[in-house]
Amino acid sequence: MLDEFSVKFKVDDKQETPAGNNLLEVGKGKLLDKDQQTEFHRFVAKHLFLTKRARLDMHPTVAILASRVQNPNQSDWHKLVRLMRYMHSTKKWHLTLSADNLRVMKWYVDASFAVHPDFKSHTGGVMTMGGGAMQAMSKKQKLNSRSSTHAELIGVDDAITQVLWTRMFMEEQGYPIEKNILYQDNMSSILLEKNGRLSAGKRSRALNIRYFFVTDQVEKGNLTIEHMPTDDMWGDYMTKPLQGEKFRKFRALIQGEQED
Repeated sequence: MLDEFSVKFKVDDKQETPAGNNLLEVGKGKLLDKDQQTEFHRFVAKHLFLTKRARLDMHPTVAILASRVQNPNQSDWHKLVRLMRYMHSTKKWHLTLSADNLRVMKWYVDASFAVHPDFKSHTGGVMTMGGGAMQAMSKKQKLNSRSSTHAELIGVDDAITQVLWTRMFMEEQGYPIEKNILYQDNMSSILLEKNGRLSAGKRSRALNIRYFFVTDQVEKGNLTIEHMPTDDMWGDYMTKPLQGEKFRKFRALIQGEQED
């Protein structure tokens, strides 16, 4: 990909993170010409393949760029160049998976409230069995939410099908799942998911009943919900462009152990 990209980087070109804080902004600038649009679309598609298989640390950035392939502008192009420069400076990074227990699955699901230009929220999720992320998701929510609690509930609804399917898949491979843990950092949403309407206040009574599907799954024993502090919430990485020490911490967890 680096050899084929029209922008060439020097050996010592460095980029600490794949995206800046402006990632979720639509940005300004003229629309790309036809040739640049084609290149933009092609390389975002290549990144989709790469991030799903080996470089989950770039997944949040690629998820946003993939939503811009129809009408990319100069701002989108600069975001792609930054992503490519980051990839250039981290070529040796790879995904390393390990399992502490093949009968325990851990899901970290989070949501960033009203971060998109249309004030929709963003869901992030990571699944691991020990070291490295076996699955990850980063997606814009389809509904506008009225609170961070509502956004967290929608986030769990976005992830629940994958959570349950993965359990069934593992059990069909001969590994009965003893614990299927879903971690969240919002206590209000955890109470709603565990207790359903019993914990619903005035702000949440209008929530569609399908968001309490997870309550039924908890009661059936198909998963448990536990609190995880935000500083240890892997899913936070998939909801927005982190920077600095927090970015480096979660990248190391998601990508797994690296060779020196």
